[in-house]
Amino acid sequence: MSPAVRTAVDLGRGLVLRNPLLTASGTFGYGLEFEPFLDLARLGGIVVKGISPKERSGNAPARIIETPSGMLNAIGLQNIGVMRFVQEKLPALRERDTALIVNVFGNSIDDYVTVVEQLEAEEGIAALELNLSCPNVEEGGLEIGRSPRSIEQVTHAVRQRTRRALWVKLTPNVSDISETARAAVSGGADAVSLVNTYVGMVIDVERRRPVLSHGHGGLSGPAIRPLAIAAVYQVCQAVDVPVIGIGGIVAARDVVEFMMAGARAVQVGTANYNDPAIAAKLVDGLVEWCAAHEVADVNQLVGAAQQ
Repeated sequence: MSPAVRTAVDLGRGLVLRNPLLTASGTFGYGLEFEPFLDLARLGGIVVKGISPKERSGNAPARIIETPSGMLNAIGLQNIGVMRFVQEKLPALRERDTALIVNVFGNSIDDYVTVVEQLEAEEGIAALELNLSCPNVEEGGLEIGRSPRSIEQVTHAVRQRTRRALWVKLTPNVSDISETARAAVSGGADAVSLVNTYVGMVIDVERRRPVLSHGHGGLSGPAIRPLAIAAVYQVCQAVDVPVIGIGGIVAARDVVEFMMAGARAVQVGTANYNDPAIAAKLVDGLVEWCAAHEVADVNQLVGAAQQ
């Protein structure tokens, strides 16, 4: 890795990452599972799967199917719940030399507050990411995430209960994502991450029914990258907090594209299924791209394509 390229990025509220590469919630487990494949310290940070007040078993199979240039999933936010996370995962995670971001999910404001209050007493967490955007559950995330007023209320309620950096993860399944981004910032978000998956469906034409047991699911992967780039570009013009880009990143050029659209950092998601070491490779690829293009600091890329 070339020492000539500076990679640190500032995401607000004193949170500086060693580089802009993070892993996306729901695609990287609790992080520890990926240690046989890469050194977590190579990454800017990891975002663990969504944590709810109580353990969730998620949706019944089938829950994942490949699509052209992408993947459709309806996991249903399966997780071990906040108490088990604190007891079983956090002690090891806080020893890893990377920023730990905990994704928080709930069906109500009280759910979000419950999880955040239990996490607030714990050390080793760099930021919280509120999942207000999941399309794969019957209630909660997506419904909250479509309402600017609800987004502002949830964010404000959590902001009152945490000293940590607070991110809000936004759904693209709205008429104006700039409006929901502004609502998150108004509620006290230090950054917004976007986009989560697009609602989609695959039908088994032989069985004449949806392939996923849940019916619809969330579409991710390279197929959505141009849509995600457009959303990031739009939101960066609407808010003055850091934006974290997500959607179909598989190569260093994709990271550069998101940053030029205005993203301060990015999250790698679906690509982790194909190559568990991809996030670390992208760090190297970004540095190599910058060196080849005489970019001394990755922050020079941020917003370079904005007019």
